[in-house]
Amino acid sequence: MGKKYLIIGAGFSGTVLANQLAQHSACSIDIWDERDHIAGNCHTQRDEQTGIMVHQYGPHIFNTDRKEIWDFVNSLVEFRPYVHRVKAMSNGKVYSLPVNLHTINQLFGRSFTPGEAKAFLETLADSSITDPQNFEEQALRFIGKELYYAFFYGYTKKQWGCEPTELPASILKRIPVRFNYDDNYHNNLFTGIPVDGYTAVMEKLVDHPAIHVSLNKRFDPSMDTSGYDHVFYTGPIDAWFDHKYGRLGYRTVTFETHYADGDFQGTTQMNFCDEDVPYTRITEHKHFTNWEQHDKTIYFKEFSKETEPADIPYYPKRLEQDKKLLLQYRHDAESLEKVSFLGRLATYRYMDMHHVIGEALDFAKSWLEAAKNGQKPPVFPNVEA
Repeated sequence: MGKKYLIIGAGFSGTVLANQLAQHSACSIDIWDERDHIAGNCHTQRDEQTGIMVHQYGPHIFNTDRKEIWDFVNSLVEFRPYVHRVKAMSNGKVYSLPVNLHTINQLFGRSFTPGEAKAFLETLADSSITDPQNFEEQALRFIGKELYYAFFYGYTKKQWGCEPTELPASILKRIPVRFNYDDNYHNNLFTGIPVDGYTAVMEKLVDHPAIHVSLNKRFDPSMDTSGYDHVFYTGPIDAWFDHKYGRLGYRTVTFETHYADGDFQGTTQMNFCDEDVPYTRITEHKHFTNWEQHDKTIYFKEFSKETEPADIPYYPKRLEQDKKLLLQYRHDAESLEKVSFLGRLATYRYMDMHHVIGEALDFAKSWLEAAKNGQKPPVFPNVEA
């Protein structure tokens, strides 16, 4: 008689974990998801008016340096190459992001070589900041006021709903500055888009006789789960504990849908850096699949706001108060029996898809190994500092 597991959430964490448990142990698995579809925030489906594959909860580009993860997703469905090139509208002009040699030359009206641009930027950087304590200081230390206010200040303020001085310096470490003309937004070795969308990837992951998915089924931690040998939870960790210490801070996004003939903006993503433009970016999804032809187009204006109880949590803020709350919830989670927490929401971290998939693969392996050896299985996949 095999073990019986319950997984809460049918996003990448839940479906990858289910796939690995089913493939490498004798078990049956129930997956519950409160939505009417699998795939979480990566859900894709074709728009009825245009036939374009739409990323329903915002754009997702698969990118990774881990070949085993790239091979893993490509073993499930077909991916095709895609290079994400982001443009930015600042003060009425269009530039390329991330900041590269073209961006610098265009903004300052120069024709620098890579070496000249690097030396020029050093003259703009605020060398008096040796230990940046927040986002703004980090930016000023490396790129100076001109680039900071052109591309980061207004956008960041809209994205996070606060002054950049209130944000940790670590956020800016994800944004590179290049001294060449490379405008590929990602640095990773492997980048692509699944031909039939991300939902098709997760349909493959749960296509196993031991896995049963129930949609429109909301989980409540007070439910009796004693019939299961273990519960794996991928929802928000503070929700498991009914927010008894308070709510962890998230930013959420909303979308305004528009249609047009032909091609609206000529690129997948245009960021709007100026503070007086209420939305942060416009994404036009037909450009994700340049192997398809569509006469019409669909595009989305994206707005960022503070998350309220009924909203979908997107980006963990991880301010100091949030991190204190998180440690309290993790402490309580460690004392639970037969429950593990996995994924972006359950660990309260910013994670890209390849991080989520890689961590779910690693966690499944370590969890099964512990169970096999009669050891206490891991509660979390990570250690929180």
